[in-house]
Amino acid sequence: MQDSNALVQTAPGAAPPVAEQQDDAPRVVPRHLTPGQKAAIIVRLLLNEGADFPLEELPDELQERLTVQLGQMGLVDRVTLAAVAQEFADALDSVGLAFPHGLAGALDAVNGKIAPTTAARLRKVAGMRQVGDPWQRLRDVPVEDLARMAQAESTEVAAVMLSKLDTAKAAKLLGHLPGPVARRITYAVSKTTNVSPEAVERIGWSLAAQLDQRPTPAFGDDPGARVGAILNQSSAATREELLSALEEEDKSFAQAVRRSIFTFAHIAKRIAPRDVPAILRGIEQPVLVTALAGANSEEDKASAEFLLSNMSSRMADNLREEVAERGKVKQADAEDAMTQVVGAIRALVDDGTITLIEEEAEGGD
Repeated sequence: MQDSNALVQTAPGAAPPVAEQQDDAPRVVPRHLTPGQKAAIIVRLLLNEGADFPLEELPDELQERLTVQLGQMGLVDRVTLAAVAQEFADALDSVGLAFPHGLAGALDAVNGKIAPTTAARLRKVAGMRQVGDPWQRLRDVPVEDLARMAQAESTEVAAVMLSKLDTAKAAKLLGHLPGPVARRITYAVSKTTNVSPEAVERIGWSLAAQLDQRPTPAFGDDPGARVGAILNQSSAATREELLSALEEEDKSFAQAVRRSIFTFAHIAKRIAPRDVPAILRGIEQPVLVTALAGANSEEDKASAEFLLSNMSSRMADNLREEVAERGKVKQADAEDAMTQVVGAIRALVDDGTITLIEEEAEGGD
């Protein structure tokens, strides 16, 4: 009898393959197999070893053919298994470089490396011919954009979207929706029991296509943030004059600009004490002394004291002495030094080293 340890798989109800030699004689020559049979053996072997590979990313036709082939394999002897495994290993060893599958895969590979306008144009070319999982791309979309899409779609489509997101992001999405809309979508999830996988995929591609149809913005930041960044580098007098003018022209835009502005006066309110040492390492001491000595308004003085209170006592004492010796500084020199301090903070924020504390909205508790 053939050793049962030599068997890779037994498919219930499947007939064993026709033997090419006597059953009681040991096999020394591997069976002749088709490429599909070899693929089934490799997949079964990897599954036996506990490997986790995304078969669902294969086209539906290939998934179906592979599954049918697995059910038809029957028994495979050791010699044949070893030959197929060796052939597979040799094929892997000969691979020098693997490229993504199709235009959609190529776009994912170069995401963030090519111009956004080029990527958007190529995604439109790919259109509905893309392969893979559209929901994977949608999961990477900011929650704010998903909320706008959910409100623009029917409640049923929004319920499918909510169901396909991970729980943490789905919770954030509900938080960005008006209460009545969130309740309707949440209830509609109970109606998705009988939605077919094909319908879910079609919905995913439809939503992904909407992303491709959106115009690619020329600027990464919103207008308020861009103007705020410019005014951060302006003198206090120029900044206040322009903000007052903006208030008269467009009050809501002026408020957006004010929210994006970060000056020396904001340090005490928007910097965490633990981040002060990191900030000081990027500022030359003469610049810091000038900024501290030039703090005249109550807000600037509070920020200066905040910095001194969150450094070593020895360093703070030395700086206080230097500030006292420096005496009164010109306003232009003080503003220039404060701008350099703010620039160092902004660089750390842009690098992700520190995070600014969000200010409470006006009228909040």
